[in-house]
Amino acid sequence: LNELPQWVYDLVTVAWIVGITNAINLIDGLDGLSSGISIISCVSLLMIFALNGSPLLSIILITALCGALCGFLPFNYNPAKTFMGDTGSNFLGYSLAIISILGLAKTYRAVVIVAPIFVLGVPLFDTIFAIFRRIKNGKSLKAIMQPDAGHLHHKMLKAGFTQKQAVLIMYGFTACLGIFAIVLLESGWVKALIFAAIVVIVILAGYKEFFAQRLLSNAEAEKELKIVTEKEEVTDKKVKVRVEKS
Repeated sequence: LNELPQWVYDLVTVAWIVGITNAINLIDGLDGLSSGISIISCVSLLMIFALNGSPLLSIILITALCGALCGFLPFNYNPAKTFMGDTGSNFLGYSLAIISILGLAKTYRAVVIVAPIFVLGVPLFDTIFAIFRRIKNGKSLKAIMQPDAGHLHHKMLKAGFTQKQAVLIMYGFTACLGIFAIVLLESGWVKALIFAAIVVIVILAGYKEFFAQRLLSNAEAEKELKIVTEKEEVTDKKVKVRVEKS
């Protein structure tokens, strides 16, 4: 890693900051989703920083961010009374990106550097899939900027989950990825993969019973999805208006 040219580090740093900032913004489609995922990510990063002997500044900042989100989530959880909006979600993503860089600034171990990717895996991979999906459907790079209803939380609503169920399931995915990253850092790949295998087995064991009980009727599922997409369309219009005015 030390032999790589400086421009590679600069490029990766910029890509990480831009990617995480937009990932948290794009996943903010359901009440309490981005704030809850961010809390779980903060706790996971805090444990990684503590195990890695990261700078005290990064530990203080991630703890402060987690505390602020814990105070905000009860008002943002469904049915939400308070919304963070694009400004809040962008700031949240930017903060997570910067703090994760600060926490790993003096680290050259590949395992430690990869850990935040797993911790923020849900919003990060959802965004990556959204980019490829929009390019494929729109047949151009401009299509990346066009909103769609193909995000993970949209698919879960289409499948018949309520908003609360979809949010809790995505919390669970984030927590599992966070634990995987911590086990990976502390105990190595073997135990991390064993943990992942156990999680998969548990999910498969309860798959039929869970899916048999959780589905809404098609009409209710369409209603939930319509409410969410209408909110996102309103947000996108407001963003476009602000951009045009500026």
